[in-house]
Amino acid sequence: MTQRTAAIHRRTQETNIELQLNLDGTGVGEINSGVGFLDHMLELFARHGLFDLKVTCQGDTHVDAHHTTEDIGICLGQAFAEALGDKQGISRYGHVILPMEESLVTVAVDLSGRIYVVFDAAMPSAKIGDFDSELVHDFWLAFASSARCNLHVLLHYGRNTHHIAEAIFKGTARALRMATTIDSRQTGIPSTKGVL
Repeated sequence: MTQRTAAIHRRTQETNIELQLNLDGTGVGEINSGVGFLDHMLELFARHGLFDLKVTCQGDTHVDAHHTTEDIGICLGQAFAEALGDKQGISRYGHVILPMEESLVTVAVDLSGRIYVVFDAAMPSAKIGDFDSELVHDFWLAFASSARCNLHVLLHYGRNTHHIAEAIFKGTARALRMATTIDSRQTGIPSTKGVL
């Protein structure tokens, strides 16, 4: 099987990011974003998606974590798009209902080539440590825009903002793991259009 990998370098006046992705990995995450909470979320993402993911970022965290978080989301989306190539044989759709202690989240994804995001997950508190909780939404919006996919995130209920964010990252990892899996019965592109 062709290796489904990507290496992305993005440099702006706000961030300098190197990202490597292997869709068919074992869940190894080597993350150094400069934002502790984001590191934790991306390590969970790699582990639960069984993606090998390496990220290094030098960002303007003296301002806040916004540019770093959003730009890594962009790079991760670009990496998925590149690693998937023409999407021959993939399952295309993925979904999961994922509990995280008192929180319950549904995530569904369609690697359709079309961008659409529904993020219905209000965060009870504005901060998770020193991380702005609204950046969870910004990260996944940036990801979906660059990966060119549909992403739906629904929080059914939850009290602890850390748990909610963790459920979203784990859930998205599991949904993407399902969607990117090669289906042995699928010949060609999983679309009547013939292209995704």
